[in-house]
Amino acid sequence: MEYEIRYKPAFATLFMTLQPGDSIIAEAGAMVGMEGKVSIKTTFSGGFFSAFIKNLLGGESLFVNTFTNKTNQPLEVVLSQATIGDIVAVELQRGQELCFQPGAYIASSKAVKLGVGWAGLASWFAREGLFKLKVTGPGLVFFGAYGGITPKQITQEFIVDNGHLVAYEPGIKMGVGLAGGLLGSLTSGEGFINKLRGNGVIYLQSRSIDGLVKFLSPKCR
Repeated sequence: MEYEIRYKPAFATLFMTLQPGDSIIAEAGAMVGMEGKVSIKTTFSGGFFSAFIKNLLGGESLFVNTFTNKTNQPLEVVLSQATIGDIVAVELQRGQELCFQPGAYIASSKAVKLGVGWAGLASWFAREGLFKLKVTGPGLVFFGAYGGITPKQITQEFIVDNGHLVAYEPGIKMGVGLAGGLLGSLTSGEGFINKLRGNGVIYLQSRSIDGLVKFLSPKCR
């Protein structure tokens, strides 16, 4: 399987070439286009119970689509995301895990396992859902963001504003706090923030959907 991410960073789109026998799993609605000979099968994301929990409490789709090349020639599949922004690919080693905030996951190679994990009350207070999508290697996983994506290695506490965390390694623990004192948090416009602790890699997005909504709301009245 070969891939190329074009139109980075604002309008990133994933162009995949499936060799004979190759398969790619993608979030429902991620397909932009595909060659007519590509086979597509729709299933529950990680099984019925896992898909139901992710949909009800985590904001993820119930279904995923599996695109398979059953021919003897290369075939193309084009995938993207709903938001305007970048897409990155991460190669997971066997047993390596990565957790995603709602809506970040786009696609993964067939060997990658899709699961669900408890995100905690802190994630719920941060309006990111009680459950998180967790993927386990080996294989490639593709995810996107609103704006640009920045990977960052953290070794101690790191503070992220709500709506800017895209993905993180499972060793990272999330807490919620005020940006300052109560008055300072209200007047600074920051409000609640995520306090991340641990040793691992996090991925940040440069823009926030919530910030866009707050910016546009007064203009739409």
